[in-house]
Amino acid sequence: MQDFRQYDLIIDARSPHEYAEDHIPGAINLPVVNDQEFAEVGTLHRTDPLAAYQLGARYSLNNISRHIGEHLANRPAKSKILVYCFRGGKRSKVWFDVLDTIGYRVEKLKGGWKTYRRWVNEQLLEAPTRFNYIVLSGPTGCGKTRLLQALDEAGAQVLDLEGIAVHRGSMIGAVPGKPQPTQKMFDSLLLQRLSEFDPSRPVWVEAESKKIGQVQIPESMLVGMRRSLTIAIEAPMPQRVQLLREDYRHFEEDPMSLLDRLRFLRPLVSGEEFSTWETLGQERRIAELFERLMRSHYDPAYRRSILRNYPEIDRSPQIVLDDLSVPGLLPVARRLRAQFEAPAAAEQAAAPDATAA
Repeated sequence: MQDFRQYDLIIDARSPHEYAEDHIPGAINLPVVNDQEFAEVGTLHRTDPLAAYQLGARYSLNNISRHIGEHLANRPAKSKILVYCFRGGKRSKVWFDVLDTIGYRVEKLKGGWKTYRRWVNEQLLEAPTRFNYIVLSGPTGCGKTRLLQALDEAGAQVLDLEGIAVHRGSMIGAVPGKPQPTQKMFDSLLLQRLSEFDPSRPVWVEAESKKIGQVQIPESMLVGMRRSLTIAIEAPMPQRVQLLREDYRHFEEDPMSLLDRLRFLRPLVSGEEFSTWETLGQERRIAELFERLMRSHYDPAYRRSILRNYPEIDRSPQIVLDDLSVPGLLPVARRLRAQFEAPAAAEQAAAPDATAA
């Protein structure tokens, strides 16, 4: 499989619904036929293949002509372009022939998206094991994600799994107006991010359960994370409540939407506790509700989960964060890098090479 970073442009020739499910990160969707045309040609092909090919050709030439005017008019002549479709067949061939005739340096992905997807699956069995992780653990609202942002700003290698998943990882963690990627797209984005890292340096990541919203983290990554250095993060409750109010501002504006999400937790708490949540939400006492949620549900649940997945957590280094703003966390991030990155790199260098004969 090629290094996709070598191309100036990657064209996904499939229909928009195929592209939305998964695509090579960075590829743009310039479909030979759109969703409606794709369905129309497919239906016609069942009864009259020749007419279907003729119709598909008309649609293809019209669409490619428009795409060239909108997306390639100012593309330099020496641009290196990769095109692909589902199996590397007719749709990518049409694009290839046109671009080759124009004079671009164009390649067609052999086997198309199906080959790419098989490669992603194979890579995710092994790629996460190349890295040494430093895992940040801590209860809801303690600033783990913001600390990752500060570490990134401080020059660390940071893997923001929740950012890739477009989800904050809890029952109320959906990001308003931003749907999660499909599992296949999550896999593609994760593999792309891993490809950007230097294996000789540690990767900072937040402790996660197997699922973030509707997507799953590869088992190979979870195993690697659970074997790595873990740092336990704590923060005072007032700061945690304030962080939740900032990150979940939409619930301040619409408390009933928060209660709707919390109904999924009803079987896990007593009726009296859930009634208290409802009262606090209906009275718009969101700060009190957030604190109650953490004390009565999220903190105990997180404790059980972290002990199950990271049984040595109580022996891990611990830090308490008093300022949960990213600027306030930047000095902390620099200290953490100085304290933990060099030992982690040395430990990795000293580890036996599993690939050695």
